[in-house]
Amino acid sequence: MSALFGAKIAAARAIGAASRASGRGGGTTLPGRVLLRLEPEAIARLGGQLEGGVTLVSATNGKTTTAGMIAAVLAAEGRPPVHNRAGSNMTWGVATALLEQRGREGLFEVDEAWLPRVAEQLRPSLVVLGNLFRDQLDRYGEMEALADEWAVTVAAREGESAFALNADDPLIADLGRDREERPRAGVSYFGIEDASQALPELQHAFDAKHCRRCGHPYEYERAFVGHLGHYHCPNCGAERPRPDVAATKIELRGMEGSSATVRTPQGEIELELPLPGLYNVYNALAAITACLRLGVAPERIAAALGGMRAAFGRVETIEVGGTDVSILLIKNPAGANEVLRTLELEAERTGAGGAGAAAEAGIDLWIALNDRIADGRDVSWVWDADFELLGAVVRRIVCAGTRAPEMALRLKYAGWDTERIEVVPEIDASLDRAVAQAREGAAQGGGPARLFALPTYTALLELRKLLADRGLAKEFWR
Repeated sequence: MSALFGAKIAAARAIGAASRASGRGGGTTLPGRVLLRLEPEAIARLGGQLEGGVTLVSATNGKTTTAGMIAAVLAAEGRPPVHNRAGSNMTWGVATALLEQRGREGLFEVDEAWLPRVAEQLRPSLVVLGNLFRDQLDRYGEMEALADEWAVTVAAREGESAFALNADDPLIADLGRDREERPRAGVSYFGIEDASQALPELQHAFDAKHCRRCGHPYEYERAFVGHLGHYHCPNCGAERPRPDVAATKIELRGMEGSSATVRTPQGEIELELPLPGLYNVYNALAAITACLRLGVAPERIAAALGGMRAAFGRVETIEVGGTDVSILLIKNPAGANEVLRTLELEAERTGAGGAGAAAEAGIDLWIALNDRIADGRDVSWVWDADFELLGAVVRRIVCAGTRAPEMALRLKYAGWDTERIEVVPEIDASLDRAVAQAREGAAQGGGPARLFALPTYTALLELRKLLADRGLAKEFWR
């Protein structure tokens, strides 16, 4: 390392330390921004020092959790990676992690639109691609445009990178199809085989409708999450590849988590996952596939995943004023639907709400809808999320954020009782109100006080900063 580059690194680190000490945040991005301004090739130069290789993880939904799962497995193996664990996943977040951490191998979650640039700079040995859903159309454009950019990246990495791809997402599976005529050493697929988990009908958030090869509509035998499922093109014959890693039997237990029997090339494993929802089963399958590629034995992967903690803002539970607040990020129709399905299952499991149940038996919600740049200015996606699922099981709802009134309007049209909906735009005041209502409702119903917080991305950052400032949680970058 040259003396000049070393000085640039020292300056960026000092600015990051000062930012954190000031308590104004920016600790996950500012050091990287400064370093990239001083040295545009910093990511490539620092990444070249990772002798154990680099793994990149990208997806519309689940990349933070998938990367967290891989990190947990590697840490259990005595291989803690350099990892942007706070979820800052553009170039400056990757640069910050490289700047401030030490390790032999790198693990980085990467924003969908930034994947080509980061892959070009870091030359990853493994790329994990989970899904592509409609998200922030004002920023990304249509999913097909992203899929085309990813296809260029996959082709450019031929012979240099291995790939773990979701067989159940036709946009992702298609990226590995050109390699199938050659040895499969470079591509591993994962997916769900348990037909009992299929949706009764296709959701509004059903995005990948047409074959990327010929443009003909896909035919679906079953769908699990949005457009993830078993499909084929009746025109050109393109079809879902058989996954190398597959969940053959799944049990969902609401917020308690899930269990799954997983088939791998090295035999079956029984997975106990302390995270809820089918979407987290997909995240676990992606992590298992990646970790097998990274040389970890299946049973050791299962053990590490069984003891992992939720990633920042992804089903974290934090006590606030005697009430357990469980935070579940929502940011697009497909992801929101999975959170809603999980809460519906939780209500069924605990006997909360439903036909004939007393009002005080329902679940309490805090929903924060923001429209800042990182959320996407266009919040019309809430009309494609199936909030109708929870209309019969909610007790009290507080709507917060810059678009709180629009969120309340969406819930009204979903058939929710408007007398149970309150609009309090400010994050701090709304949280306090929702916590107080949850505590009140629990006292009346005789159960424990619990609040489910459903924020969009920037609302999540505001919420976590608020909780950290109150001494209830660590700063999210720690």
